[in-house]
Amino acid sequence: MLESELIKLIEDIQLKKTESNYIEVKSARNGCPKIFDTLSSFSNQQNGGTIIFGVDENDDYNVCGVYDAADLQKKIMEQSLQMEPVVRPLCTVAVVDGKTVVSAEIQEMDNFHKPCFYKGAGRLRGSYVRVADGDRLMTEYEVYSYEAFKLDIHDELRTNDRAEMTDINTDEYQLYLLELKKNKPHLAKLEEKEINRLQGFVVDNKPTIAALMLFSVYPQAYFPQLCITAVSVPGKEMSATGSVGERFIDNKRIEGSITQMLNDALIFVRKNMKVKTIIDSETGMRNDRTEYPVIAVRELVLNALIHRDYSIHTESAPITITMYSDRMEIENPGGLYGRMTLDSLGFVSADTRNPYIAGALEIMGETENRYSGIPTIRSAMKNAGLPQPVFVNNRGVFKAILYNEIVSEKGNSDLASRILDFCIVPRSRKELEEKFKEEITIAYLMSKHMKPLIAENKIALTKPESPKSKDQKYYTVK
Repeated sequence: MLESELIKLIEDIQLKKTESNYIEVKSARNGCPKIFDTLSSFSNQQNGGTIIFGVDENDDYNVCGVYDAADLQKKIMEQSLQMEPVVRPLCTVAVVDGKTVVSAEIQEMDNFHKPCFYKGAGRLRGSYVRVADGDRLMTEYEVYSYEAFKLDIHDELRTNDRAEMTDINTDEYQLYLLELKKNKPHLAKLEEKEINRLQGFVVDNKPTIAALMLFSVYPQAYFPQLCITAVSVPGKEMSATGSVGERFIDNKRIEGSITQMLNDALIFVRKNMKVKTIIDSETGMRNDRTEYPVIAVRELVLNALIHRDYSIHTESAPITITMYSDRMEIENPGGLYGRMTLDSLGFVSADTRNPYIAGALEIMGETENRYSGIPTIRSAMKNAGLPQPVFVNNRGVFKAILYNEIVSEKGNSDLASRILDFCIVPRSRKELEEKFKEEITIAYLMSKHMKPLIAENKIALTKPESPKSKDQKYYTVK
């Protein structure tokens, strides 16, 4: 960064009296502090972060200056060389109130190189993530999720000692073989044993998770939580109750193979969503319109079943479907895999966590396996006049949200006006959530209303250099 940018950043820190997800301050008055944890956390988080030396957090964030700018930069580089992979910070030196300050900008590592960790502590004890204004040791699963991608580990190939080959010799498996002969004639020429090995169905004469989830009548006998739990609740929150105090309108545990769970999940959703009957004024023909496009729901459930994490770390967590009065949420264990980000979701080809399951379902005709699912969902919601889906990726869990409310242009305008009125005084995300919680969720408010207002320069951020800061506030541009 430029010297002027560093000075402005320090002024902002002093004004707010806090660090953030992207800013860490160190006094460095008497020497270079240990920064291994922060080098790791900033390298592992989206957009990296900046360490500022010469500001004392314990002295009301006043500038204390560093002991020796040249030696400090040397020590920063020495610590950076002890990271795996090596961190390459970009340092800036400036003078504030006659005292020298130094910043070190840490770039985000490519996902293929994560987690970045301190070699002296090892991968499990030296890998950190940034939480608010502090560094937290990664969980074993968080470390594993990066390692699985880097080492090309496919947990769908795990086996269970109790499972036998007879478990997958079912009608669904025989139908698969028939489709295989039509779609992959060269592969179909091989012996069945070799087909099973190549397709990831058998390892050491035991059926894999992929085979059990695809063909077994009841795979939950071996993996009880590899199922779907579906609930329909009467309000906009899980704590809401109905007119006679009921917590759930419907509650079902959905089990079976992937195709059976997909079909039963769609039956559950159809049963619990409203259907509008529309009569064409010209033809008099009746047209029933579901609360959510069925094709969008199908794609989301199928995506969850295909792309969920089948590792030992998440085998106790089911996929969940929760139907609220204003929205539906589908959540699966396992965040976005590989290099995929929320911004690129549906626009570029994705790394596939479970390629054997995806490939088999393509042969069975359940999926195209051409990365068309997200575009199909977006198109279906648009054609139904509904808000676009909202996707949330959060530490090993991926959530998709569909809203059932049709927001008119006038409604958008009214809400935008009320947001602008409310933000005349700078407001935090928590204040926005509290203000509008009765009519819209905070995730949808931020993505579909705040973001456009910010893009139109009608709303500005109090901390523009740290858009994800926990201390961020939003105010109306006058």
